[in-house]
Amino acid sequence: MAHAVTAPPGTGGGERAAALAVRGLAKTYPGGRRALAGVDFEVAAGEVFALLGPNGAGKSTTMRILTTLSRPDAGTATIGGVDVVREPQKARRLIGYVAQRSGVDASGTGRENLTLQGRLHGLSGRTLAARVDALLETVGLTEIADRGTREYSGGTRRKLDIAMGLVHEPRVLFLDEPTTGLDPEVRAEIWEHITGLAGAGALTILLTTHYLEEADRLAGRVAILDRGTIVAQGTPAELKGDLRGDAIHVEVLDPAAAEPARRVLAGLARVREVTVDGVTVRALVEDAAGAVPLVLAALTERGVTASSVAVARPSLDDVYLHYAGRSAKEERA
Repeated sequence: MAHAVTAPPGTGGGERAAALAVRGLAKTYPGGRRALAGVDFEVAAGEVFALLGPNGAGKSTTMRILTTLSRPDAGTATIGGVDVVREPQKARRLIGYVAQRSGVDASGTGRENLTLQGRLHGLSGRTLAARVDALLETVGLTEIADRGTREYSGGTRRKLDIAMGLVHEPRVLFLDEPTTGLDPEVRAEIWEHITGLAGAGALTILLTTHYLEEADRLAGRVAILDRGTIVAQGTPAELKGDLRGDAIHVEVLDPAAAEPARRVLAGLARVREVTVDGVTVRALVEDAAGAVPLVLAALTERGVTASSVAVARPSLDDVYLHYAGRSAKEERA
């Protein structure tokens, strides 16, 4: 299978320097389970970079190594030139980490949580107080800063988590599934805050996510991990363009009809890369206008009823299906 891989920023003349550089990262867990098999990528200063992939692809292992919580068997990873294995303490001063599970202390207020986090990083006095006030304003929590966090919603807690990851002004912020479990409206609000942070230009962000629309909206570049290796890397536009043609989505009323519909489409000459995502059968076609009548006729002939047929340009979800062999929606289920 051909891999869509583009050179990262910082590797050619005049590009931004790399804030994070990963070379040949490998990791095998006891029992012989290989998590990483030589991962390479760079993230430029001020860039938002998304790491995508199925469960078990190696995203969490990569994140743990980069945040100094685990050691690789081979390879190197540097943050601002600091080796995370050789100088973990120094590396930790350069990074902020927002884990999948909230780190908010439910017994304290929002302000108290931020203040404690700042003290853990050596801040104190007026400097700390000013930093806490600025961050509360940044994430929109000033009005409820002195309320107990038990009263906070899931989205509000997530904003506080992000503020806590920023209290010591890191160069690189790691966001591990930052909006998992949040309502779409709250997720969009978190996206706005992340976009604002990245827009300032001084912060580099690496995020993992199963929401493809999140990666498409936030990231300048994405990398897709599968079975411990990067199988695709580039801007969302580049990766979509590599698929060529149009995407066709056939929805069936009966979930049991999805697999028969997949077989029908897979047997057509103009249709390729057919996959099933719930009641939707996805495929790529060279000529949508010519393919749709053939698809409908073939489905009718085989007794498969389609509730709708839609045609669009390939999305990042189509890219993910192409390289990972399954949908990100399946991974979230």
